[in-house]
Amino acid sequence: KTYSRIRGWVWRRDIISAAGQGAVALCVTAAGTVVDEKLEGRKGVRKKGVDGQVRSFKEIPHTGRSGWVNLVKFWREDRFRQLHKHMERTFNALGPIYREHLGTQSSVNIILPSDIGELFRSEGLHPERMTLQPWATHRETRHYSKGVFLKNGEEWRVDRLLLNKEVMMSAAVKRFLPLLDEVARDFCRMMQAKVEREGRGEEGKRSLTIDPSPDIFRFALEASCNVIYGERIGLFSSSPSLESQKFIWAVEQMLVTTPPLLYLPHRLLLRIGAPLWTQHATAWDHIFSHAEARIQRWYQRLSSSQGRGSEAGASGGQYSGVLGQLMEKGQLSLDLIKANVTEMMAGGVDTTAVPLQFALFELGRNPEVQERVRQQVRASWEQAGGDPQKALQGAPLLKGTIKEILRLYPVATTVQRRTIKDTILQNYHIPAGTLVQVCLYPLGRSADVFAAPQRFEPDRWVNNGEKGQTVEGSSFRSLAFGFGARQCVGRRIAENEMQLLLMHILLSFHLSVTSSEDIKTTCTLILQPETPPRITFRKL
Repeated sequence: KTYSRIRGWVWRRDIISAAGQGAVALCVTAAGTVVDEKLEGRKGVRKKGVDGQVRSFKEIPHTGRSGWVNLVKFWREDRFRQLHKHMERTFNALGPIYREHLGTQSSVNIILPSDIGELFRSEGLHPERMTLQPWATHRETRHYSKGVFLKNGEEWRVDRLLLNKEVMMSAAVKRFLPLLDEVARDFCRMMQAKVEREGRGEEGKRSLTIDPSPDIFRFALEASCNVIYGERIGLFSSSPSLESQKFIWAVEQMLVTTPPLLYLPHRLLLRIGAPLWTQHATAWDHIFSHAEARIQRWYQRLSSSQGRGSEAGASGGQYSGVLGQLMEKGQLSLDLIKANVTEMMAGGVDTTAVPLQFALFELGRNPEVQERVRQQVRASWEQAGGDPQKALQGAPLLKGTIKEILRLYPVATTVQRRTIKDTILQNYHIPAGTLVQVCLYPLGRSADVFAAPQRFEPDRWVNNGEKGQTVEGSSFRSLAFGFGARQCVGRRIAENEMQLLLMHILLSFHLSVTSSEDIKTTCTLILQPETPPRITFRKL
C-alpha cells in the first residue's frame, strides 16, 4: 500500500513497506532477538553491582549491540507492525529495564511506576522528548513557525504557558465544553436517524450493525474545529463541503506519509523531489491553508463587528474558540498562533477517534459494565439539568472508562524523555542525554502493576485508583496523555470530547458486538485496530 503511493521510488518494496508500517513516531524502539543477559532473580527487583555499587550503563540488558543489524532484521521480518507486542515480550524476557538500538537511534526502555516516577521527577523545567523530524523539516523548508509540539527549551516553555490558559485551565474547559456537547448531541441525532432509516426491527426499536469508524472520525474532526476555530464545518450533513473533504484527505495523507519518513533520509528525498516527500509536504500545506482560511474569517468577523460599532470583538461576546481567544489576547504572534492551532487540529482527530472505537467495542462486549456506567450517567445527567460539566462531574465511571480504554489501548505506545542529568534506574547508571521511553502498552497490561490486567474494569480508576493495583501507590500508572508540563496540550479537549460522546451514546443506545474476541491491534503512527470493530446500535 505504501509502495503504491510512492510510484517510481527505487527502494525495495519490503523495506519501504516495513518502514511505513513500523516507524512509530512516539516509539523509536526495535530490536532483533533477545540476546546476552538474563534477569537475575524476581522480575522487578533491582540488580546490585559488585559490593552494592551502581551498575554501569553497558550492563543494562539489551536486545542486540548492532543497531543496523536490528534495523535490517525488523525490516525483513516486518515486525514493526507488532512493535507494542515486541516490547511486551522483551520486558517478559529481560526484566523491567532494557536497552535497544535501531539504526542510529538508541533508547532505554522502562515499565515500572517506581522507575517512571524517578524519570519524571528529574525532568526539570524544560522536559525534552523526541522531535518528529519530517514535520520539523516541513516547517523549516516553508519558513513556518513551529508549535509547542516541535519545540524544546525556554522557547517551548514560554509558548506552552500561554497556551495552557486557553486549553488546559478549568476556566477554559468551562468555556469550550458546550461546543463539544453540541457536536456530541448532533452525532447522536445523526446516528438515531441512520438507525431508523437503515436498521431492522419495529419502528422506534430498531437496531443497526455497522463499522462506526467513519462517523466517529467525522465527529472528532467536527468537534475539534468547533473548539479550536469556533465554527462548525458540517460533516454530519449528507454533502460535506469540498473544503472539509480536502482537509480530511490532507490529515490522512500526512499520517500515512509520516512513518516511512522517520527512517528514510527525508532531507535527501526532499532534495531529489521524491513522491513520498512531495505527498507529505503537500498534505501539510493543505492543513496550514485550512488554518489560514479560519484566521482570515476571524479577521472578517472582527472587521464586521467593528463596522457595526460592536465593543465585544469578533466573537460578539460569545466564546469564539481557542483561535479567537489567542487572537484577541495577542500574546502570541500570528505565526505562532497558526502553528499551534494547526498542530492541535492535525493531532486531535485520530487520537480521539481511535480510542472511541475501542471504547464502543469494550462497552459492547461487557454489557454489565455498560449498564453500570449508563445508570450512573443517566442519574448524573438528570441531576445536572443539561449542564454538561456537572453531568461529567457526577459520572466518575465515565472518566474511568476512558482511562481504562487508554490503559488497554494507548494511542501513543511510549512517552519519552531525554535525561537532563545522570540518573539511576533499576540500580543502573543512565547518563545525561539518554532517551528513556516509558512503554505504555506493556505497562497497562502488566500483572506486576495491575490486578487482572486483561479485564476491562473502569471501576479500578474510581476512588483515587485504589482498586485493581498491585504496586504501592497509584501514581505513574495512567500516562496516555503524558506527564507534567510536557503532557499533551490538547488533553482537556480530548478527554471531555470522548466522555461527552460516550455519555450521549449511552443515553441513546444499547451497544453490542458481533464478536467478543479480542481486537487485533497494529502499530502505524498510532496504535489502532487491524480491522475496525462492528458495533450494533439499538435505540433505547
